[in-house]
Amino acid sequence: MRVLMVAPGTRGDVAPMAGLGGRLQGLGYEVAVAANLAYAPLVVESGCEFRLLPGNLTELIKQPAPGAKASAGSVLTFWRKLGEYMDNAATGTLAAAEAGADVIMANSVAPYAYDIAEAFGIPALGAHLQPTEPSAAYPPVLMNSARSLGALGNRIIGERAAAGPAPYDAPSARLRKQLGLRKESRAAGERRRRKARATILHGISPTVLPRPADWHAGLVMAGYWWPPEHSGWEPSAELVDFLADGPAPVFVGFGSSAHIDPGFILEATRRAGVRAVVQGAEGVLGDDAMGVGSVPHEWLFPRMAAVVHHSGAGTTAAGLRAGVPSVGVPVYTDQPLWASRIATLGAGPQPLPYKKLTPERLGDVIAQAVGTPSYLQQAQVLAAAIAKEDGTVPVVEALWNLPSKEQ
Repeated sequence: MRVLMVAPGTRGDVAPMAGLGGRLQGLGYEVAVAANLAYAPLVVESGCEFRLLPGNLTELIKQPAPGAKASAGSVLTFWRKLGEYMDNAATGTLAAAEAGADVIMANSVAPYAYDIAEAFGIPALGAHLQPTEPSAAYPPVLMNSARSLGALGNRIIGERAAAGPAPYDAPSARLRKQLGLRKESRAAGERRRRKARATILHGISPTVLPRPADWHAGLVMAGYWWPPEHSGWEPSAELVDFLADGPAPVFVGFGSSAHIDPGFILEATRRAGVRAVVQGAEGVLGDDAMGVGSVPHEWLFPRMAAVVHHSGAGTTAAGLRAGVPSVGVPVYTDQPLWASRIATLGAGPQPLPYKKLTPERLGDVIAQAVGTPSYLQQAQVLAAAIAKEDGTVPVVEALWNLPSKEQ
């Protein structure tokens, strides 16, 4: 079976799919991952075929420095460029499918993959890293907030958000017309699939987010899909020496979401009285801090006293897997939800929203994270539970049980 995974987005969107694809390759599937060019090495190293989706979302979504506000003009420019990015991704997805596929697995921002699958007469499965289904159990992730509106409010607002306009609506409509399909809006297509209880697999640990009681039978909480292991990777001698030269440091990094000046971060970590590993900086930053580039989380995080991050789905998973306390500094979309789950599960303090970030507040919450023994204890309990899960198994079951067409 030839599986095409469609993953427009940042590294956090691509890495879990590449890792899952690598696992499926080992089970005899032929897997291709469609993603931006920046992630071609990641896909190839996983053992999967790379297929191109034009664009670079990482450059588009960078946030202003903490405390700075985007101008109205920059916001309008962002939405225009995001629409262009999604249109190019839809075109790339069509080309990727034309290169050969027996089934398409699409992430939550690639609904046009369903239109392409319909035109090609092949099944499509959702492969989501966020819970996008309207539910009483959580507020919609598009609200950029984890504040519950109550069971009824969460459900109603979730349904309205799902039916509202989105940057991939126009690409979906264009592709349906181009492929000779009947006219149907993206929101109507999602309602149709929801009514049919179409399969959406979620690369989310049920330990971290229990499966909501109001989900229909086709919504599967599979468990985490881990990024590919970095075979042959070795840490630098400078990093090894730094880690050995004192107590466990605190990791601070914000992935693709934001870049913060190292001086800002060091002011916070020194206020907390901890050593630091700062992602996005370079080399030695003083006796108490070191900058690193891309270092595998599965190697680095277990060596930390705590991890401070933007609460992206993958980074949150890596922190919980490592069994160390986490500090969530959510920026947008699903990040407030994951930051809230960290606190609710007792693996770290209450989130510090990015828009409220100051060195003083960050320093205080880091000190709280490393100085509260219960956070470490609960993080270790969660890590042990997550280690028993295998997110690949439900995916294989879904692929095995596919009918000839699932629309």
